[in-house]
Amino acid sequence: MSINYKNTNAERTTVTRDSSDFSEKSGNIYKALIAISKRSNQISAEMKDELTKKLAEFASTTDNLEEIFENREQIEISKFYESLPKPVAIAIQEYLEDKIYVRDANEAIEAGQED
Repeated sequence: MSINYKNTNAERTTVTRDSSDFSEKSGNIYKALIAISKRSNQISAEMKDELTKKLAEFASTTDNLEEIFENREQIEISKFYESLPKPVAIAIQEYLEDKIYVRDANEAIEAGQED
């Protein structure tokens, strides 16, 4: 699953958030933070894999120091990924826009036992 990082509404800088925005959606701020944390880890892994794949295209078997410093494509790719919002900011934005489905495993187990 590839995310379009260019079109995200996530903040690129630190923003103070109202904790009630998180607890309103899930009923519990801790559940919200766990969901955001897990989604942030997923986004981070996806971004790392994508970056690794793109940089692997430029990998060379020679150890020529001049080639390493003059590879502008690698530098541009790295700058692009550095300028993206942090994974946690993307996850928070997705949570606030209801793009993250939060399921409580304990409630699902209890509901299954009642049947």
